[in-house]
Amino acid sequence: MKVGLVLEGGAMRGMYTAGVLDVFLENGIEFDGIIGVSAGAIFGVNFLSKQKGRVIRYNKRFNRDKNYLGLRPLIKTGNIVDTELAYNKVPRELDIFDDTTYMASKVPFYAVVTNIETGQAEYKQVTSVFEQMDTLRASASMPFVSKPVVIDGNKYLDGAIVDSIPFEKFIEMGYDKLVVVLTKDKDYIKKPMSPFITKAAYGKKYPKFEYRLRQRYAMYNSTMERLKALEQKGEVFVVQPSQRLEMSRIEKDPNKLQALYDLGIKDAQGILEDIREYLNDGR
Repeated sequence: MKVGLVLEGGAMRGMYTAGVLDVFLENGIEFDGIIGVSAGAIFGVNFLSKQKGRVIRYNKRFNRDKNYLGLRPLIKTGNIVDTELAYNKVPRELDIFDDTTYMASKVPFYAVVTNIETGQAEYKQVTSVFEQMDTLRASASMPFVSKPVVIDGNKYLDGAIVDSIPFEKFIEMGYDKLVVVLTKDKDYIKKPMSPFITKAAYGKKYPKFEYRLRQRYAMYNSTMERLKALEQKGEVFVVQPSQRLEMSRIEKDPNKLQALYDLGIKDAQGILEDIREYLNDGR
């Protein structure tokens, strides 16, 4: 029996995921494979490197830096995050990511990216974070405020545009049980984007990607309906925020980041025995 972990994105709402994963790590909850989208990818790799607390630590430390996140790097580089600082200097020098432990885990980790020329999702296995940092960066590169990331001659942006919660991909790949960590509360419904904005930004050069942007709200909401149906049947185990906390996608306030991380810890601790029961049933 193969057990998979599915991690939704949501930019800084991923602090919730970080809290949940740290509880899993502390309590020996293990998986046979992990798939993450956007923040779920860049934060999720820390689960396999066994670096409890790293995600909340470096985000609280660096998000307040105007050169790290926000308008200044957007104007300077075309990316709302300074990619050199965030994806090179921080993990290699300032708050070192343990790629050796990550690779030694032997647990396959997949990051979802969107090919902006085909408008299709691609699922790339990340065997080394340092060697495939561009894949993680592409998965988390939000449209409108990020330059496309070029990998093997193809251009990519945020994987969540096409597949925000890739549980169906893991079912297709043969995972029998899934734990899905969401970053939005039960009442969340995604609303459509303005077609004027999407067409102005991408319509002429990347029409297939622009179509996906316009249809994203419908895709997301229908995906949630299918996920809820599986949850009601007991076929997947869903973890999601028990309450709504106001959080900007590029949140800089360390207190708000900590509050959402703490909520993830609280919620995960509250359902630990239920998760163990779900994972052990049938084994």
